[in-house]
Amino acid sequence: MTVTRRFSAPVVLPADPACSVLRDAVVDVGPDGRITYCGAAAAAPSIPDDIPRSSLSGILAPGLVNAHAHSPMTLLRGLGGDLPLLAWLQDVIWPAEARMQPQDAHTGMLLGCVEMLRYGVTTSAEMYAHAEHVVDAALEAGSRVLVAPAYFDRPGGDWRGDLAAIGKWIDADGLRFGPGDRIELCYGPHSAYTLPPEALHATAEEAAQRGALVHIHVAETLAEDVAQREQHGSVPQLLRTSGLLDGRLLAAHAVHLSDSDIRLLAESGAGVAHCPGSNAKLASGTAALHALRAASVPVGLGTDGPASNDDLDLWEEARLAMMFCRLSTADPLALTAQDAFLMATSGGAAALGRTDIGSLRTGNWADMVHIAVDGPHFAAGLDVADGQLLANLMWAAGSRAVNDVWVAGEAVVVNGETVRVDRIAVQRAAGEAAARLG
Repeated sequence: MTVTRRFSAPVVLPADPACSVLRDAVVDVGPDGRITYCGAAAAAPSIPDDIPRSSLSGILAPGLVNAHAHSPMTLLRGLGGDLPLLAWLQDVIWPAEARMQPQDAHTGMLLGCVEMLRYGVTTSAEMYAHAEHVVDAALEAGSRVLVAPAYFDRPGGDWRGDLAAIGKWIDADGLRFGPGDRIELCYGPHSAYTLPPEALHATAEEAAQRGALVHIHVAETLAEDVAQREQHGSVPQLLRTSGLLDGRLLAAHAVHLSDSDIRLLAESGAGVAHCPGSNAKLASGTAALHALRAASVPVGLGTDGPASNDDLDLWEEARLAMMFCRLSTADPLALTAQDAFLMATSGGAAALGRTDIGSLRTGNWADMVHIAVDGPHFAAGLDVADGQLLANLMWAAGSRAVNDVWVAGEAVVVNGETVRVDRIAVQRAAGEAAARLG
């Protein structure tokens, strides 16, 4: 087994189901950017003396997985920030996006990738237009993305053409492509309330033919899906009759669900992207996270768009998820730091139907984050009980402690700064585009 680099750290968090805390451990990465070993240093296979070694001083963990984002909206931050969801979308955001040019989407996505990578988010599930330019930006930054080109049934839209274009793209380039398989193509029907049932049926058929993920907003607010609930009982029931629950499905938000809706999602294996920050800012409601997890629905964390959050910090979403879940259940153990860590990593991967990311195990992509422990968040050091270490990581440290990041074994952040793109130049270009769009 060929190893091209060995990473050693005093603590490695593989994000396995037990949420193990490995002390004095190593991760070996092969020439293809996949992990060949993760475990105790004492049990590690011997490697030649000339193999490069990186001796890290802090915690080595999987890159975080943002299960729902519209990252090019970095250009629209702050617009309509005090409006409810539908007014915000219809009166502010959609008109601004109509003015957006393909290069703007590239610029906004590039800034989003820079922000996420510096926060230790190595994978994001993106729903947006100008998808080719979103892909180009992600490849430029070195991020991993699941891209779902968004389509609607509204004036000027052509959902049939958009749907066909996604299938043609997948057929031409494959479901996954790029260095380290960084890009996965998905279907992005915006929601049940912006598309007719015919479009949902057609999406289910097209996606099933290609084994593709369908990424869709589900029951985000009570006001948006009134007609769908009246006609079909609930949005998940509509998804079932349309065939979307028969394939890979990612339900973004999933706030307003009944017990039977949750059972439908659980029985189908659909994933949910829980977005507590956006849901709170837009007063969309508090998702039944405890009930979803109790039903064994795969749940990851999402930031939503940076115009409705307004950042791309998944560590913050983890803290909010813990607080809201505990508050809504009146149970301080309803969501622990261990639970939140797994939701941000392997749980996000599971919600996306991916088994090759989100955890440090043999065969997975070496998407990794080095967390510094020399700040006040780890004043007691690493020689503490596992539970305290995870609590310090999830409650106190978070994105502020991210030091280095790798995607498919390639360094993309070193000492807190992106190395593949010039952050200052990206911010300057984004500022110019934002001024024009706003």
